[in-house]
Amino acid sequence: MPSGTLLEIKNIETYYGLIYALRGVSLSVDVGTVTAVLGNNGAGKSTILKTVMGLLDDQPDKGTIEFMERRIDGEDTEVIVRMGISYVPEGRQVFEELTVKENLMMGAYLRNDRIAIKDDFEMIYRYFPVLKAREGQWAGTLSGGEQQMLAIGRALMNRPSLLFLDEPSLGLSPILVQEIFKIIKTIHEEGVTLLLVEQNARMALAISDFALILENGRFVMKGNAKELIEDKDVQEFYMGIRSVESAKGYQRWKRKKRWR
Repeated sequence: MPSGTLLEIKNIETYYGLIYALRGVSLSVDVGTVTAVLGNNGAGKSTILKTVMGLLDDQPDKGTIEFMERRIDGEDTEVIVRMGISYVPEGRQVFEELTVKENLMMGAYLRNDRIAIKDDFEMIYRYFPVLKAREGQWAGTLSGGEQQMLAIGRALMNRPSLLFLDEPSLGLSPILVQEIFKIIKTIHEEGVTLLLVEQNARMALAISDFALILENGRFVMKGNAKELIEDKDVQEFYMGIRSVESAKGYQRWKRKKRWR
């Protein structure tokens, strides 16, 4: 895969009815990197992914989105998936009344290369051995952690160039979070570019190259992940290492860090 920018988002604005969800958001994802979008619940993180995937009606209202130097804003979701972007949604959203194997096959529904699909099943089972053991089991009977593994595996069956992960740690125990992030790191090391949306700043920054922090639909901070993880303000307000001294102090910090 060539080097350079894989995804370029420029000044997008997205509304939910009259609610301003994204306010002039811009970001780029380079080939071979992990880019994290961090922020509290309701900041608009998931809306970025849904906007790119074409999952919101008539979105974005403003701005442009390019994937592999091709405009994709306004394209149907199926076209975007065919181009090479896969999406693991928040809450996993597996097909509960299908088996594990059938769920994985749904991830490959746009493909017709049967031999390669068979090879990819073995790849998924290498990442997630528990799915091999449960391949005939209904997905709705899996644990939350197993469903998250299945959702990631299903997305990988599309052989994406770019994988979107929306809150992969949501609702999981600390041990399972560690396991999921270890697998995500392995997936990246084996050649998949990642855009990760996550509230768990500590885990996300540990595996990311670049990170952006979203507040109320705007990015307020960006930078190298290794530098951000050492930033005292990030540690306090997003990693809980120190207590927040006051709401006024928090607002002063946001004004100091905001960029547009």
